[in-house]
Amino acid sequence: VFQSHEEDDRKVRRREKNRVAAQRSRKKQTQKADKLHEEYESLEQENTSLKREIGKLTDEMKHLSQVLKDHEKICPLLHCTMNFVTVPRPDALAGCLPR
Repeated sequence: VFQSHEEDDRKVRRREKNRVAAQRSRKKQTQKADKLHEEYESLEQENTSLKREIGKLTDEMKHLSQVLKDHEKICPLLHCTMNFVTVPRPDALAGCLPR
């Protein structure tokens, strides 16, 4: 059975339409993959930056903890025999405050 010229044209148009749709789909997938890769790279950089910041803050916390521990050894408020007083005198506090 011979197909009509009209049926051949319809098949050709349908194939072309399908080919264009497939190209569009592949392009969309590629763009989505590229976008995800860019987002991944950005998040990796942010993660690295945050880990660096955590390290700095941890070091600062260790330093400040040591400063506090050293200060507690010499703090007159902690060694006062009347340390049960809830409101310390301003002159006693002056010795503990940084100048």
